[in-house]
Amino acid sequence: MKALFFLRHYNDIDHITPVIAKWIESGHVCDIILIGNPKFLNDYRIEFLKKLDGARVAHVRDLLPPFEFLRWRLQVFLLTSSLRHFLTGSLIDTLTRFYNARRREPIWRSTANRLLERSFEGSDGGVVVFDWITRNSPVCIEWVEIVVSSARAMGLGTASLPHGDSPHVNRLIRHHEWSLEPDTSFSAARIFDKLVVPNELCAARFRPFLDDQSIAVLGSPRYCDEWLEKLAKLSPVPVLTCSGSQLKVVIFLRKANFTTFWEEVVEVVCMIAAFPGVELVIKPHTRGGWKQSLTRNASLRRLPNVSVAGDDVHSMHLMNWADVIIDLATSVAFEAVKAKKPVLAADYLHAGRSALAHYMPETELRCRDDVYRRIKEFLSDGCDFFYVEKHRQHFINEMLHAGGPDVLPRYVALLEVQAGRIRINSEAA
Repeated sequence: MKALFFLRHYNDIDHITPVIAKWIESGHVCDIILIGNPKFLNDYRIEFLKKLDGARVAHVRDLLPPFEFLRWRLQVFLLTSSLRHFLTGSLIDTLTRFYNARRREPIWRSTANRLLERSFEGSDGGVVVFDWITRNSPVCIEWVEIVVSSARAMGLGTASLPHGDSPHVNRLIRHHEWSLEPDTSFSAARIFDKLVVPNELCAARFRPFLDDQSIAVLGSPRYCDEWLEKLAKLSPVPVLTCSGSQLKVVIFLRKANFTTFWEEVVEVVCMIAAFPGVELVIKPHTRGGWKQSLTRNASLRRLPNVSVAGDDVHSMHLMNWADVIIDLATSVAFEAVKAKKPVLAADYLHAGRSALAHYMPETELRCRDDVYRRIKEFLSDGCDFFYVEKHRQHFINEMLHAGGPDVLPRYVALLEVQAGRIRINSEAA
């Protein structure tokens, strides 16, 4: 069977690569088209996929005629929020009204057909896969809708796979979110035949807009045991050096659009840095880290035992290096939970309630005193025996292994059904 995967940024590469690898291992073939920054062609996971028999990897700019790619890129730029960094909203609205949907459609349709025909011409069925797409995604939903409708016209199935998880159990977590009504940005998932989520917490975002048959809860491909074992062997050599510090701490930050209490984060960093024998690394979010005030704080950068991790330092390497992780509600910390490495859920530093603290109350930091006590305990008693194992297993079963630990075969089975769905229905008719 044939699949076409569209990948756009760090997170969906991170979460969908395990599914692609298992798809190939199961005897199928696929094309992988990058539609984001070309730098990801050199990502170690993409390099891994390039070496698999049955997988073709390319960037969209190399698959379209130059002038067509330029027009496609300009249209994407026009309809995504990134343009608002350079132009006023009124000017963007004027441009959008002039260069309206009717004018944009020929390029959308031409590029969609060109890419689909490259992958599926002469094929008997297949499936087209995107990551989660919302109405405020940095990929143009107008184009995705035409790709999906064109795929259906060719008899192909479509699916939307996870590019992350739900580190919060509450809903009002971003700036200017003031209502508990369903978030209509998630309604974009209706364009796909199947939306896949790792757990019920994620499914709750989409249920107001999709029927139960359209949502599949399959567990986390990124944090399942099968992929973690493989990932440990293919990851690049870590750039971190060995440290003689008694306690190594990493703080993982969220994107700037989430409500974070930065003043208190600075206080916590300074307090931890004041402990003798502690070394602390701050990891900005993989997208938009430059917008976070903490990464630009000159006083923190002058602290001798505090550093800010660069783009070349992968989160996985930081977790392997660290003794303790302080988390501001990011799903990246889930890997540390799997490894039984202490994660402190710093819920009082942001406007949310983390899934970690919800399932494992022993992880929660509720005030600055809690931070102090925990660091002091780790220095005096070590980092073993941190979790209540019953709580940790509950978290793993609910959040990461929904349906059982054999996660990746479930993803392949779903894509197989979608790849043969139209053909099976036509034969039955």
